[in-house]
Amino acid sequence: MTETPRPLLVVAGATASGKTALAVEMCRRFDGEVVSADSMQVYAELRIGTARPDEEEQRGIPHHLMGFLPLGTSYSVAKYAADAHAVIADIHRRGKLPVLCGGTGLYIQAVTENLTYQEQSGDRTVRDELRRRAEQEGGEMLLAELTAVDPDTAARLHKNDIGRIVRALEIYTVTGQTLTQQNEQSRQTPSPYRVCGLMPDFRDRAALYERIDQRVDAMLAAGLLEEAKALRACPEADTVRQAIGYKELYAYLDGACSLQQAAEDIRRATRRYAKRQLSWFRHRGDYYPLYADEMSVQELYEQAAGRVQDFLKEVTML
Repeated sequence: MTETPRPLLVVAGATASGKTALAVEMCRRFDGEVVSADSMQVYAELRIGTARPDEEEQRGIPHHLMGFLPLGTSYSVAKYAADAHAVIADIHRRGKLPVLCGGTGLYIQAVTENLTYQEQSGDRTVRDELRRRAEQEGGEMLLAELTAVDPDTAARLHKNDIGRIVRALEIYTVTGQTLTQQNEQSRQTPSPYRVCGLMPDFRDRAALYERIDQRVDAMLAAGLLEEAKALRACPEADTVRQAIGYKELYAYLDGACSLQQAAEDIRRATRRYAKRQLSWFRHRGDYYPLYADEMSVQELYEQAAGRVQDFLKEVTML
């Protein structure tokens, strides 16, 4: 007998779009708990640059899978999916609503579509060589290489997504299988969840960009530079060191640019990242858009709550 899918609310979207506040409000209204879906918020030392919500922002709502790993600890999509499934199961057992919240599309997809990944350690030699080539030849060259062997994965990536391009080429080089082939094999078991997706969105992109600029300024005022210094000093965190908000400050620390220029570089990179996030979730077609620039916060919450209420009624009728 097939088990009835369990409810899972997903709040996804771009950085600085108001995801966390919306997720917390839905938890308050529907007795839920937040499960973070952010690949950088897992690290304990990275509080400012990852915009990890503090106690005031959490408003008494339990938040899971945030700040539980020390820098330098390897963490993959496969590990995240296993951890998230375990947390969600525990939340369900306690009769509460799990609310998956974040902007890391691969993390959310792994959970909602019940993808099963083969855990691979990879090959550091291959990875280092690919990164060296990326620095010398540029991401466009490597992306063209990936297109030749795995066009489906390449089509989802931008030439600046160096980490993901390198990872996809590393997987193919080491295993002989493309990431697309592995993803197809991973979809063998149906999802155990019935999903309701919400996405804070913006008709006017400039409104989101203004919020991003304000967030970057707030991060710098809160001590982002000191956090970047600590991250740079951790040799084991080579991948994490390239995260947006940190890598742009290294040029300033090296004396290659002013702090003002580094801040502008962070704003620009974050805006580009937000654009890619919105594209990812919009193209999936299963997220209900809530246009934050066309209504008040309270109106947005009411609209979201109505959607969630209808969803929960449907689930109980199954």
